[in-house]
Amino acid sequence: MRRILFLALAAVLGAATAAHASPAFAASPHFVRASAALAGADLTVSFKEAGLNNTTLINYAATADATATYVCVNRGGANPSASNKTDVAGPVSATGTFDSGKNGEVTASLTISPPASTLACPPGQRLETAQVAYTNVAITDTTNAVSQAIAGSFDTGCLLPGVRGAC
Repeated sequence: MRRILFLALAAVLGAATAAHASPAFAASPHFVRASAALAGADLTVSFKEAGLNNTTLINYAATADATATYVCVNRGGANPSASNKTDVAGPVSATGTFDSGKNGEVTASLTISPPASTLACPPGQRLETAQVAYTNVAITDTTNAVSQAIAGSFDTGCLLPGVRGAC
């Protein structure tokens, strides 16, 4: 009888200890892949991160340095003067929040736009983006402070080949 009572008590204590034990998390956030591609004047940064805790919201920032050339285009399809063209440079970014799901992974994309124009076109002309170049591109998991640089520079070339004087 004593032996049965001892085994029963040991089972109860073991179950209580197991119920209060905290699970070990093996979270080790890291980017599996990261790439960037131009989409018109924008830059789309695509990535996959693994080693995250399951079903957790993760914040991301895609960043780059960008230079954009803006022009005013008249009704005749030309950039009529040099004063109707400007370059704007600076850091650009896009942010987003994604759920790591049941597998502790995020596969997503963020789209970065060029820096805003400071050019004001005269009446009868419209503002157009002539060219954009992106450098120092990176994706950062800001929740876990993990970052991945994306090699290369991304230059649209002339986006307005039919506009005289644009590029």
